[in-house]
Amino acid sequence: MSPLCSNNNPYASFGATLARDEEQNLWSTPHDVTHTEADDDRVLYNMIVGRSQLDKDSEEWQKLNYDIYTLRQTRKEVRSRWKHILEDLGFQKEADSLLSVTKLSTVSDSQNMSKARDILLKLSEETNIFPTSWELSERYLFVVDRLIALDAADEFFKLASVVYPKRGSMERVDEKYAPVMTP
Repeated sequence: MSPLCSNNNPYASFGATLARDEEQNLWSTPHDVTHTEADDDRVLYNMIVGRSQLDKDSEEWQKLNYDIYTLRQTRKEVRSRWKHILEDLGFQKEADSLLSVTKLSTVSDSQNMSKARDILLKLSEETNIFPTSWELSERYLFVVDRLIALDAADEFFKLASVVYPKRGSMERVDEKYAPVMTP
């Protein structure tokens, strides 16, 4: 197998590795082979392998099964948030393809990598589009790169800042982007 990313690729700092197992679910739904393998994928993979080596009736198996489910649900929620913003920006038909990242995905323009990384970090620090404990995923670097190529990255950030503003809790602004009133 060849490396997912070459040594001179700017994505290397986000933890890309060799793709090991095409059939193993490493994203959010079983039998999903449209994944890259990054650090967060290895964590899930190791949890799945660990669970498979345990007795199904054991407390350890149940705990790992819950942790795997929780991680998958978190990934689905993050993807749903990104899709929501993309659709609000007018990418209703393109949202799924913009979010689809496989090991064959390429950078649209290597000149944009610094800007893509900056925007992704800014999204992480200044919005709640990612959960607090979320480690930045390489797959979203590809998505931001695509948004830069479409000249929509800055608008994506602005809308994400309104819909998922950074707060102490994970409250979300309603569909009309009005502030949520809390007692």
